[in-house]
Amino acid sequence: MAAAPTFRDFASQIFAGDLAGASSTLEVLLALSPAEARVAAAVFRDKAADPAFLPRAMSLRTAVEGSDDAAVAALLTDCFGLDDAGARAAVLALRARYG
Repeated sequence: MAAAPTFRDFASQIFAGDLAGASSTLEVLLALSPAEARVAAAVFRDKAADPAFLPRAMSLRTAVEGSDDAAVAALLTDCFGLDDAGARAAVLALRARYG
């Protein structure tokens, strides 16, 4: 059995140009549909071209470790282009995965 995917896996896939792999990872991490995951991975890839974006993306870990669901949802919207409903569902998925 393969290990559960991580955001580190996702980032590695993005920077290796593996959008399909990154999309599959997001399906698991954020409980997205395949179509939603493809769009979210592409949004992240495009934003990651700006070095100023990376610290914001990396702050997701700290936000997930905290208790402010609104802050997590805002980062998911910013980093992945999720709409409000998608961000709320992804927060629930992250809480279920990471506590």
